[in-house]
Amino acid sequence: MNTWFASVDLTKASLSTQIPMATVKKTVRVAAAQMTSVNDLMANFNTCSRLVQEAASAGAKLICFPENFSYMGEKSGDSVKIAESLDGPVMQRYCSLARDTNMWLSLGGFQERFDDTHLYNTHVVIDDTGMIQSTYQKMHLFDVDVPGGSSYKESSFTVPGKNIVSVDSPVGRLGLTVCYDLRFPKIYQQLRFDQKAQVILVPSAFTTVTGEAHWEILLRARAIETQCYVIAASQAGKHNEKRESYGDTLIIDPWGSVVGRLPDRFSTGITVADIDFSLLESVRTKMPIDKGLHRSLNNPVRLHEETFWKEGRSRRSQSGEVMNVV
Repeated sequence: MNTWFASVDLTKASLSTQIPMATVKKTVRVAAAQMTSVNDLMANFNTCSRLVQEAASAGAKLICFPENFSYMGEKSGDSVKIAESLDGPVMQRYCSLARDTNMWLSLGGFQERFDDTHLYNTHVVIDDTGMIQSTYQKMHLFDVDVPGGSSYKESSFTVPGKNIVSVDSPVGRLGLTVCYDLRFPKIYQQLRFDQKAQVILVPSAFTTVTGEAHWEILLRARAIETQCYVIAASQAGKHNEKRESYGDTLIIDPWGSVVGRLPDRFSTGITVADIDFSLLESVRTKMPIDKGLHRSLNNPVRLHEETFWKEGRSRRSQSGEVMNVV
Protein backbone atom coordinates (compact mmCIF):
# COMPACT_ATOMS: atom_id res chain seq x y z
CA MET A 1 0.00 0.00 0.00
CA ASN A 2 1.23 3.46 -0.88
CA THR A 3 1.29 5.42 2.36
CA TRP A 4 1.87 9.15 1.95
CA PHE A 5 2.30 11.67 4.74
CA ALA A 6 1.80 15.39 4.36
CA SER A 7 2.81 17.98 6.91
CA VAL A 8 2.37 21.54 5.68
CA ASP A 9 3.05 24.77 7.51
CA LEU A 10 -0.20 26.76 7.64
CA THR A 11 1.50 29.97 6.59
CA LYS A 12 3.31 28.38 3.64
CA ALA A 13 0.80 25.89 2.25
CA SER A 14 0.91 25.98 -1.56
CA LEU A 15 -2.33 25.53 -3.44
CA SER A 16 -0.38 24.29 -6.46
CA THR A 17 1.06 21.28 -4.63
CA GLN A 18 0.45 18.11 -6.62
CA ILE A 19 -0.21 15.08 -4.43
CA PRO A 20 -0.72 11.56 -5.83
CA MET A 21 -4.13 10.14 -5.01
CA ALA A 22 -4.49 7.00 -2.92
CA THR A 23 -5.44 3.77 -4.65
CA VAL A 24 -8.56 2.45 -2.95
CA LYS A 25 -11.53 0.20 -3.60
CA LYS A 26 -14.77 1.84 -4.74
CA THR A 27 -16.37 1.15 -1.35
CA VAL A 28 -14.80 0.49 2.02
CA ARG A 29 -16.30 0.35 5.49
CA VAL A 30 -15.39 2.63 8.38
CA ALA A 31 -16.53 2.89 11.98
CA ALA A 32 -16.88 5.82 14.36
CA ALA A 33 -16.81 5.20 18.10
CA GLN A 34 -18.67 6.97 20.87
CA MET A 35 -17.63 6.66 24.50
CA THR A 36 -17.54 8.35 27.87
CA SER A 37 -13.89 8.54 28.86
CA VAL A 38 -12.94 8.79 32.53
CA ASN A 39 -9.76 9.40 34.53
CA ASP A 40 -8.70 5.76 34.27
CA LEU A 41 -6.30 4.88 31.44
CA MET A 42 -6.89 1.14 31.65
CA ALA A 43 -10.67 1.39 31.82
CA ASN A 44 -10.69 3.57 28.71
CA PHE A 45 -8.38 1.18 26.88
CA ASN A 46 -10.67 -1.73 27.69
CA THR A 47 -13.61 0.20 26.23
CA CYS A 48 -11.62 1.06 23.11
CA SER A 49 -10.49 -2.54 22.72
CA ARG A 50 -14.07 -3.79 22.82
CA LEU A 51 -15.18 -1.22 20.25
CA VAL A 52 -12.29 -2.10 17.93
CA GLN A 53 -13.37 -5.74 18.07
CA GLU A 54 -16.94 -4.72 17.20
CA ALA A 55 -15.74 -2.64 14.26
CA ALA A 56 -13.55 -5.45 12.97
CA SER A 57 -16.48 -7.88 13.18
CA ALA A 58 -18.58 -5.39 11.20
CA GLY A 59 -16.02 -5.38 8.39
CA ALA A 60 -14.56 -1.93 9.02
CA LYS A 61 -10.98 -1.17 8.00
CA LEU A 62 -10.69 1.98 10.12
CA ILE A 63 -12.23 2.94 13.45
CA CYS A 64 -12.17 6.54 14.66
CA PHE A 65 -12.15 7.42 18.35
CA PRO A 66 -13.06 10.78 19.95
CA GLU A 67 -10.86 13.42 21.50
CA ASN A 68 -9.53 12.39 24.94
CA PHE A 69 -10.18 8.74 24.12
CA SER A 70 -7.49 7.53 26.51
CA TYR A 71 -8.11 9.88 29.44
CA MET A 72 -10.54 12.54 30.65
CA GLY A 73 -9.43 14.26 33.84
CA GLU A 74 -11.48 16.32 36.27
CA LYS A 75 -9.23 19.35 35.78
CA SER A 76 -6.68 20.46 33.18
CA GLY A 77 -3.68 19.66 35.35
CA ASP A 78 -4.68 16.00 35.43
CA SER A 79 -4.06 15.66 31.68
CA VAL A 80 -0.61 17.22 31.97
CA LYS A 81 0.32 14.79 34.74
CA ILE A 82 -0.49 11.69 32.67
CA ALA A 83 0.84 13.05 29.35
CA GLU A 84 3.60 11.00 27.75
CA SER A 85 5.55 10.65 24.51
CA LEU A 86 4.26 8.72 21.52
CA ASP A 87 6.69 5.88 22.27
CA GLY A 88 5.38 5.59 25.83
CA PRO A 89 3.37 2.66 27.21
CA VAL A 90 -0.10 4.13 26.56
CA MET A 91 0.31 4.66 22.82
CA GLN A 92 2.26 1.44 22.44
CA ARG A 93 -0.70 -0.39 23.95
CA TYR A 94 -2.92 1.03 21.20
CA CYS A 95 -0.33 0.15 18.56
CA SER A 96 -0.49 -3.45 19.74
CA LEU A 97 -4.29 -3.32 19.61
CA ALA A 98 -4.19 -2.17 15.98
CA ARG A 99 -1.74 -4.91 15.04
CA ASP A 100 -3.62 -7.66 16.88
CA THR A 101 -6.95 -6.76 15.27
CA ASN A 102 -5.56 -5.85 11.83
CA MET A 103 -7.32 -2.48 12.08
CA TRP A 104 -6.39 1.12 11.33
CA LEU A 105 -7.03 3.39 14.33
CA SER A 106 -7.71 7.12 14.40
CA LEU A 107 -6.95 8.27 17.93
CA GLY A 108 -7.90 11.90 18.32
CA GLY A 109 -6.86 13.98 21.26
CA PHE A 110 -3.99 12.01 22.79
CA GLN A 111 -2.18 13.83 25.60
CA GLU A 112 1.34 14.02 24.13
CA ARG A 113 3.89 15.44 26.57
CA PHE A 114 5.52 18.78 25.72
CA ASP A 115 7.09 19.67 29.07
CA ASP A 116 6.22 19.55 32.78
CA THR A 117 3.38 22.05 32.42
CA HIS A 118 2.14 21.66 28.84
CA LEU A 119 1.10 19.03 26.32
CA TYR A 120 0.10 18.65 22.68
CA ASN A 121 -3.45 17.58 21.86
CA THR A 122 -2.39 15.06 19.23
CA HIS A 123 -4.41 13.12 16.67
CA VAL A 124 -2.60 9.84 15.99
CA VAL A 125 -3.24 7.47 13.07
CA ILE A 126 -1.98 3.90 13.48
CA ASP A 127 -1.98 1.39 10.62
CA ASP A 128 -2.99 -2.27 10.76
CA THR A 129 0.59 -3.37 11.48
CA GLY A 130 0.74 -1.26 14.63
CA MET A 131 2.90 1.49 13.14
CA ILE A 132 2.16 5.18 13.69
CA GLN A 133 1.61 6.56 10.20
CA SER A 134 0.73 10.15 11.02
CA THR A 135 0.30 12.67 13.82
CA TYR A 136 -1.45 16.03 13.87
CA GLN A 137 -1.25 18.46 16.77
CA LYS A 138 -4.43 20.45 17.33
CA MET A 139 -4.00 23.99 16.03
CA HIS A 140 -7.07 25.83 17.31
CA LEU A 141 -7.33 25.73 21.09
CA PHE A 142 -10.60 25.96 22.99
CA ASP A 143 -10.43 29.22 24.96
CA VAL A 144 -14.03 30.26 25.54
CA ASP A 145 -16.74 31.23 27.97
CA VAL A 146 -19.56 28.96 26.88
CA PRO A 147 -22.92 30.80 26.97
CA GLY A 148 -24.93 29.26 29.77
CA GLY A 149 -22.04 26.93 30.48
CA SER A 150 -18.54 27.03 31.91
CA SER A 151 -15.25 28.72 31.06
CA TYR A 152 -12.42 26.74 29.53
CA LYS A 153 -8.88 27.76 28.58
CA GLU A 154 -7.13 24.97 26.71
CA SER A 155 -4.13 27.18 25.93
CA SER A 156 -3.24 27.29 29.63
CA PHE A 157 -1.87 23.77 29.36
CA THR A 158 -1.75 22.95 25.62
CA VAL A 159 0.73 24.03 22.94
CA PRO A 160 -0.89 24.61 19.53
CA GLY A 161 0.34 22.73 16.50
CA LYS A 162 1.62 24.42 13.34
CA ASN A 163 1.06 21.89 10.56
CA ILE A 164 -1.85 20.71 8.45
CA VAL A 165 -1.64 16.95 8.03
CA SER A 166 -3.07 14.31 5.71
CA VAL A 167 -2.20 10.66 5.22
CA ASP A 168 -3.12 7.91 2.77
CA SER A 169 -4.96 4.86 4.08
CA PRO A 170 -7.05 1.94 2.82
CA VAL A 171 -10.13 4.18 3.15
CA GLY A 172 -8.70 7.07 1.12
CA ARG A 173 -6.68 10.14 1.89
CA LEU A 174 -7.44 11.22 5.44
CA GLY A 175 -7.40 14.84 6.58
CA LEU A 176 -6.71 15.16 10.30
CA THR A 177 -8.34 17.71 12.61
CA VAL A 178 -9.44 17.83 16.25
CA CYS A 179 -12.69 19.20 17.76
CA TYR A 180 -12.50 23.04 17.93
CA ASP A 181 -10.74 23.08 14.52
CA LEU A 182 -14.25 22.48 13.18
CA ARG A 183 -15.07 26.18 13.57
CA PHE A 184 -12.19 27.27 11.32
CA PRO A 185 -12.98 26.29 7.70
CA LYS A 186 -9.63 27.32 6.23
CA ILE A 187 -7.91 24.18 7.48
CA TYR A 188 -10.64 22.08 5.84
CA GLN A 189 -10.33 24.00 2.58
CA GLN A 190 -6.59 23.38 2.53
CA LEU A 191 -7.03 19.70 3.33
CA ARG A 192 -9.42 19.37 0.38
CA PHE A 193 -7.89 21.62 -2.28
CA ASP A 194 -4.21 21.60 -1.34
CA GLN A 195 -3.77 18.10 0.06
CA LYS A 196 -6.57 16.32 -1.85
CA ALA A 197 -8.27 14.82 1.20
CA GLN A 198 -11.18 12.47 0.57
CA VAL A 199 -12.18 11.74 4.17
CA ILE A 200 -11.84 14.27 6.99
CA LEU A 201 -11.67 13.11 10.60
CA VAL A 202 -13.06 15.25 13.42
CA PRO A 203 -12.53 13.56 16.82
CA SER A 204 -14.32 15.72 19.35
CA ALA A 205 -15.60 16.37 22.85
CA PHE A 206 -18.14 19.16 22.28
CA THR A 207 -19.89 20.65 25.28
CA THR A 208 -23.62 20.04 25.60
CA VAL A 209 -24.39 23.73 25.00
CA THR A 210 -22.30 24.16 21.83
CA GLY A 211 -23.16 20.69 20.60
CA GLU A 212 -26.88 21.28 20.75
CA ALA A 213 -26.54 24.53 18.83
CA HIS A 214 -23.80 23.85 16.29
CA TRP A 215 -22.46 20.26 16.13
CA GLU A 216 -24.39 18.75 13.23
CA ILE A 217 -24.64 22.04 11.33
CA LEU A 218 -20.89 22.59 11.34
CA LEU A 219 -20.09 19.01 10.37
CA ARG A 220 -22.50 18.98 7.45
CA ALA A 221 -21.19 22.36 6.31
CA ARG A 222 -17.60 21.09 6.31
CA ALA A 223 -18.67 18.01 4.32
CA ILE A 224 -20.61 20.07 1.78
CA GLU A 225 -17.98 22.75 1.23
CA THR A 226 -15.13 20.24 0.87
CA GLN A 227 -17.10 17.45 -0.84
CA CYS A 228 -15.44 14.99 1.53
CA TYR A 229 -16.72 12.31 3.83
CA VAL A 230 -16.58 13.57 7.41
CA ILE A 231 -16.19 11.15 10.32
CA ALA A 232 -16.90 12.78 13.68
CA ALA A 233 -16.33 10.51 16.68
CA SER A 234 -17.59 12.13 19.85
CA GLN A 235 -17.32 11.90 23.59
CA ALA A 236 -20.76 11.49 25.16
CA GLY A 237 -22.34 11.89 28.57
CA LYS A 238 -21.04 12.76 32.01
CA HIS A 239 -17.34 12.12 32.63
CA ASN A 240 -17.22 13.57 36.13
CA GLU A 241 -18.89 16.25 38.24
CA LYS A 242 -17.40 19.03 36.12
CA ARG A 243 -17.44 17.70 32.57
CA GLU A 244 -20.17 16.48 30.25
CA SER A 245 -19.97 15.97 26.46
CA TYR A 246 -22.67 16.29 23.83
CA GLY A 247 -22.20 13.01 21.96
CA ASP A 248 -24.02 12.34 18.65
CA THR A 249 -21.21 10.64 16.72
CA LEU A 250 -21.78 11.12 12.98
CA ILE A 251 -20.56 9.98 9.57
CA ILE A 252 -21.51 12.37 6.76
CA ASP A 253 -21.17 11.90 3.00
CA PRO A 254 -19.83 14.46 0.47
CA TRP A 255 -23.37 15.67 -0.29
CA GLY A 256 -23.89 16.53 3.37
CA SER A 257 -26.18 13.62 4.20
CA VAL A 258 -25.83 11.79 7.51
CA VAL A 259 -25.03 8.15 6.68
CA GLY A 260 -23.94 6.94 10.11
CA ARG A 261 -25.34 7.76 13.55
CA LEU A 262 -25.79 5.95 16.85
CA PRO A 263 -29.44 5.55 17.87
CA ASP A 264 -28.69 7.01 21.30
CA ARG A 265 -26.74 10.27 21.53
CA PHE A 266 -25.23 9.28 24.89
CA SER A 267 -24.56 5.56 24.40
CA THR A 268 -21.18 3.85 24.12
CA GLY A 269 -20.86 2.02 20.83
CA ILE A 270 -20.02 2.35 17.15
CA THR A 271 -21.73 3.40 13.96
CA VAL A 272 -20.53 2.05 10.61
CA ALA A 273 -20.87 3.30 7.05
CA ASP A 274 -19.42 2.53 3.65
CA ILE A 275 -17.18 5.14 2.08
CA ASP A 276 -18.41 5.16 -1.54
CA PHE A 277 -15.77 6.63 -3.82
CA SER A 278 -18.10 6.47 -6.80
CA LEU A 279 -20.40 8.86 -4.92
CA LEU A 280 -17.48 11.10 -4.00
CA GLU A 281 -16.35 11.27 -7.64
CA SER A 282 -19.91 11.89 -8.81
CA VAL A 283 -20.49 14.78 -6.39
CA ARG A 284 -17.19 16.41 -7.33
CA THR A 285 -17.82 15.95 -11.06
CA LYS A 286 -21.38 17.25 -11.07
CA MET A 287 -20.53 20.23 -8.88
CA PRO A 288 -16.85 20.98 -9.64
CA ILE A 289 -16.22 23.60 -6.98
CA ASP A 290 -12.47 23.04 -7.28
CA LYS A 291 -12.59 24.58 -10.76
CA GLY A 292 -14.50 27.62 -9.55
CA LEU A 293 -12.30 28.22 -6.51
CA HIS A 294 -10.75 31.71 -6.52
CA ARG A 295 -7.22 30.78 -5.48
CA SER A 296 -6.18 34.34 -4.63
CA LEU A 297 -8.65 34.37 -1.74
CA ASN A 298 -6.26 32.07 0.12
CA ASN A 299 -3.67 34.86 0.31
CA PRO A 300 -3.82 37.66 2.89
CA VAL A 301 -4.97 41.00 1.49
CA ARG A 302 -4.12 44.38 2.91
CA LEU A 303 -7.27 46.34 2.20
CA HIS A 304 -5.67 49.73 1.54
CA GLU A 305 -2.22 48.95 0.13
CA GLU A 306 -3.08 45.99 -2.11
CA THR A 307 -6.45 46.84 -3.66
CA PHE A 308 -5.02 49.14 -6.33
CA TRP A 309 -5.53 48.09 -9.94
CA LYS A 310 -2.29 47.29 -11.74
CA GLU A 311 -0.96 48.28 -15.17
CA GLY A 312 -1.96 51.93 -15.15
CA ARG A 313 -5.63 51.46 -14.23
CA SER A 314 -7.18 53.94 -11.85
CA ARG A 315 -9.28 53.78 -8.73
CA ARG A 316 -10.81 56.33 -6.40
CA SER A 317 -9.14 57.14 -3.13
CA GLN A 318 -11.12 57.24 0.09
CA SER A 319 -11.66 60.96 -0.50
CA GLY A 320 -13.14 60.31 -3.97
CA GLU A 321 -10.09 61.52 -5.94
CA VAL A 322 -9.17 59.40 -8.98
CA MET A 323 -5.68 57.97 -8.55
CA ASN A 324 -3.50 56.45 -11.27
CA VAL A 325 -1.81 53.24 -10.33
CA VAL A 326 1.38 52.00 -11.97
